[in-house]
Amino acid sequence: MTMVGPIVAGGVDLPVLPGRIPTATAAWTDETDVIVIGTGAAGLSTAVRLLDAGRRVSVITKAEPGDGSTAWAQGGLAAVLGSDDTIDSHLDDTLVAGAGLCEADAVRELVISAPGAIRRMIELGAHFDLDRDERIALGLEGGHHARRIVHAGGDASGAEVARALAAAFADRALSLSRSASTSSAIMRLHEHTTVVDLLTDDHGVHGVRVIDSDGLIGEITATAVVLASGGIGQAWDTTTNPATATGDGLALALRAGAVLRDLEFTQFHPTVLVVPEEYRRPGDRGVLVSEAVRGEGAVLVDRHGELIMKGRHPLADLAPRDVVSATMHAHLMASGDDHLFLDGTHLGEHVWREHFPSILMLCQARGVDPIHEPIPVRPAEHYSCGGVLATLDGRTTVPGLYAVGEVASTGVQGANRLASNSLTEALIAGDRVGQLLAAGDPEQGRPNTARNRTGFATPAAHRESIVRAVSTGAGVLRDETGLDVLLKSLDQISTQQQATTVAEVEATNLHTVGVLVAAAAQQRTESRGCHRRADFTAPDVGWQRHTLLRLGVDGLEISQQAKES
Repeated sequence: MTMVGPIVAGGVDLPVLPGRIPTATAAWTDETDVIVIGTGAAGLSTAVRLLDAGRRVSVITKAEPGDGSTAWAQGGLAAVLGSDDTIDSHLDDTLVAGAGLCEADAVRELVISAPGAIRRMIELGAHFDLDRDERIALGLEGGHHARRIVHAGGDASGAEVARALAAAFADRALSLSRSASTSSAIMRLHEHTTVVDLLTDDHGVHGVRVIDSDGLIGEITATAVVLASGGIGQAWDTTTNPATATGDGLALALRAGAVLRDLEFTQFHPTVLVVPEEYRRPGDRGVLVSEAVRGEGAVLVDRHGELIMKGRHPLADLAPRDVVSATMHAHLMASGDDHLFLDGTHLGEHVWREHFPSILMLCQARGVDPIHEPIPVRPAEHYSCGGVLATLDGRTTVPGLYAVGEVASTGVQGANRLASNSLTEALIAGDRVGQLLAAGDPEQGRPNTARNRTGFATPAAHRESIVRAVSTGAGVLRDETGLDVLLKSLDQISTQQQATTVAEVEATNLHTVGVLVAAAAQQRTESRGCHRRADFTAPDVGWQRHTLLRLGVDGLEISQQAKES
């Protein structure tokens, strides 16, 4: 990755963002070699490698190990394992879905490494679905031209990956605990703990400041910090992400001086269950219906039973997610309907119970029986294709700071992620950064010492208004007016001097994420991938470049960067 030079301001009047979140003085301190923030596929892969190498590791999670977006993933892991599939085919499918903004070298690294990632998970105890010949069964999902999706439990692939990694992590922790002299020194797990800020100096990142559920502040110093904190979905009113996905990693990296990339590319999953009103639960923000259901033959229809995707794309219902979501959104706007339908009634009870037991259970618990009736669906926020600018082995533009998984922008996802590439990337990147840091990585990048260090926090009471504004202004379809209104709304939100609770830290991070997404979306005056504009409806060849964001002395700075490959 070419390190980024000076970023010039984009000339946009943007809300002021904090350079730090002030808190009370730390009540405790600790020291370790590497801090890993997050316990999904990327974070646990990193931690397991580091523990195997005997490095001292502190793992921080807002919930418990294995919780997070990984466990929610119904889709699988994309890897070339079939005799009728090729590396070049997987590469091409990823590049096509990425709509001209993938970095081809990074994608090639991913697809070449993917089969090894599957083997690694099997070694760690994961159990994937097998076919009649006792070989790994391969499914088909949107945007893929070959069966290359590895599943577990039909539609519980993420849960199995999370289980296997959490078990591997626990096994290593147990082994260490048997040695009283090494257990506390080598591995520390901080559950229900949120990182407030990264500790920085003129040399880069050297630790974290944290807050627990009781508001107690602590600090941990380290030679390296790995962000594996997941996505930003809680900034929207409907998302497939868990409650922990409040964009912490992006906000932390920004405040530490890192460069962020392509945050306008927010992927909306086409098929999220619209729960009947009488079955809606507090916090029930999005039940994903996996792409694999369409891979088995389910189709999108309107209330009259007309096919939505017919004639819209050569792959019809299996078109890339950006195409399907945009088509659905346009149909909903034109018809005034609240939702469309995913019809899989012709698949039969056996397919639903054998291939999609989790989806079947989730739908039936909410008053919808997919065996006998179409599923009401509409698009919902699913994945951030942009993130902290990083290589596939996690190096960012700031020494001591690494980023892996959804929080990172490695060039693999481009302007739109191909189905089932995310878990694969998380495993590969986590494993690679773990090996890199186990060997002792030399410093990379350079610290951004000339940046805004003004500190403040956003009151938790503003969270709902932030989410409402982002959902309205930065949904599936954006335009100049809506983005202007969004930025003005975020600019008018009051702030306070410091954060005393986790809720206030999360509100501050969501506030930051809203500004970042809106600013990037406002800059990109075209429609590309999962960034769609009503006022610039076509892709522009002049915009085949990346959007970069960084926090400078005078606030948020925006520039563009040409693709590297």
